[in-house]
Amino acid sequence: MSNTEPDFLCVHCGLTMSALTPEGDERDHCSGCLTSRHVHDQHDGGVSDCAARMTPLSVVVPADGRWRLVHRCVDCAELSEGLVAGDDGPLPLMRIAVRPLAEPPFPLELLGRV
Repeated sequence: MSNTEPDFLCVHCGLTMSALTPEGDERDHCSGCLTSRHVHDQHDGGVSDCAARMTPLSVVVPADGRWRLVHRCVDCAELSEGLVAGDDGPLPLMRIAVRPLAEPPFPLELLGRV
């Protein structure tokens, strides 16, 4: 697969990104801060007119074992997911992966009562 897509600038941190990951997949987020741009319409499968910044929310690991990032659009709140790339920053990925443990939806003091 040849890189026919242009490089792009991250809408959050300004890092210049290649349009392809080291694995040859299309890149849909910044490898530094994991931020994306809302360009795909998840409901209709086409191109989105939104183009707003999408913040990384979480990491999911489906049955195939390949980590995927879940993003939410800051403008329209649509959710999307895309594959984690081999050159994505390990520290931002781990921050997102452990966020539910570090910030549970209940007071940590309740664990002492269990």
